[in-house]
Amino acid sequence: MWMVKAAKQPEEEPIQGRQGGRHRLEAGSGAWRAHRGLQAVLVCVAVAAIVTGFGVLTLWPTEEGVISATESAAEIGLATERYSATVREVRDGACSYSTSDNPRSCRHVTAVPDEGPAEGSPIALTEFDLEFAATAPRLTVDQKIILGYEPSTDFYFYADTDRRTPLAWLTALFAVVVIALGRRRGVTALVGMAGTVVVLVAFVAPSILDGNDPLLVAVVAASAIAFVSLYLIHGFNSTTTVALAGTLSAFGLTLGLSWAFFEFSHFTGLATEEALTLPFITGGIDLASLTLGGAVLGALGALDDITVTQAALVAELHYRNPGLGTRQLLTSGIRVGREHIASTVNTLLLAYAGASFPLLMLLAVSNQSMVMVANSELIAVEIVRTLCGSIGLVAAVPITTLLASLVADSPTGARAG
Repeated sequence: MWMVKAAKQPEEEPIQGRQGGRHRLEAGSGAWRAHRGLQAVLVCVAVAAIVTGFGVLTLWPTEEGVISATESAAEIGLATERYSATVREVRDGACSYSTSDNPRSCRHVTAVPDEGPAEGSPIALTEFDLEFAATAPRLTVDQKIILGYEPSTDFYFYADTDRRTPLAWLTALFAVVVIALGRRRGVTALVGMAGTVVVLVAFVAPSILDGNDPLLVAVVAASAIAFVSLYLIHGFNSTTTVALAGTLSAFGLTLGLSWAFFEFSHFTGLATEEALTLPFITGGIDLASLTLGGAVLGALGALDDITVTQAALVAELHYRNPGLGTRQLLTSGIRVGREHIASTVNTLLLAYAGASFPLLMLLAVSNQSMVMVANSELIAVEIVRTLCGSIGLVAAVPITTLLASLVADSPTGARAG
C-alpha cells in the first residue's frame, strides 16, 4: 500500500508544475502585453516629437517678416516708443478750447520723463476733458506712468499707468508660494511656465506675423509646450509619457471638433477691434484661422491637468496593489476621473466669461433674446471654444486612464517619483 502511495506522489509534482507554469505563462503574457503597450505609446510619442520638431523648424519666423510687420504698425501709429515718467502736477481748469458760450473743464497733467530724449524735462500732456471723466486717467502727483513718444513729430502722450513694480512683486510672491509648496517640482514648474512664455513670444506671434498659417502655428506650439512642460516638470518616465500621449490625443480631438464647428458656424474672426487692426499690419493673415488657433491653444492647459492627474492616479493604484489588472485599474481610474471632470467642467466657461465680462454687461442691456445674444460672433466663438474644449477634457479621462492601465504592468512602468 505504502509503495503505491509513494509511487503516486511523484506523479502530482508535474501537475503542480504544469499549473504553476501556466500561471507564470499567463502572468508573463500579461506583462508582455503591457510591455508592448508601453512600446506603442513610446513610438507614437517619438513620432509626435519628430513632427513637432520639424514643424518648429519649418515655421520658425524670419527677421524680415517681423520687421515688415513692425514698420506697418509704425505707419498706423501702433509701434511708438515708450518711456517711464513721473507725474509732477495734476490740476483741473478750463480747457484750451473752452469759450464763454461753451465752458469746458479739463484735467491738465505735467510729467517728467525718467528716460528718453526729454529725460528730466517737464512735459505738458494732452488735456483730458472732464465731461468724459470716466475715461480720464486718475493720476496723482509722484505717480509713475508710461509716456508714448512719436519721434517724427516730437510728441509725447499719456499711454498707460506704470504697473511694472506691483507686477514684479506679485510675480515674486507667486514664485515663493509655488516653490514653498512644490519645492523641486515647484522650481521646475516655474521653469516650464517660463518656457511656455518663450514659445508664445519668440515663436507663435513672430511666426504668424511672418505669414504662416495661425492654426498650424498654434498646433505646433501647443505640441512643443506639452513636450517641454510635461517632461521638464514631471521627469522622463512612463507616467509622464502616458500623460503626454493622453494630452496629445485629447488635443487632437479638441482640434478636430473646433475646426469642424468653426467652419460650420462660419466664423470670420472680425468680431473684435484688435482683429480689425491686424490686416493693416500684415495683410495676408487669416483671422478665422487665428481665432481657431487661439481657441485650441487655450484648451491645452486644462488638458495637462487632467492627463497628469489620471496617469499618476493609475500608476499609484498599481504601485499600491500590483495585483490589480488592466480592467480594474481602468474602472477605478475612470471613477475618480468622473469626480475630477465634475469639478472642472466649468473651468473653461468661467475663464472665457471672465475675460469678456464687460462685453456681457453690454449684451445684457441690448434688448436681445438670449438666443440672439448667443448667435453673435463674439459670444458664439466663446461657446464653441468652451464646449469643444470641455469635450476634449472629458475625453482625456478615459483615453489617459486606458493608456495608463495598459502600461502599468510594464517592467518599466514605474510610477513617477
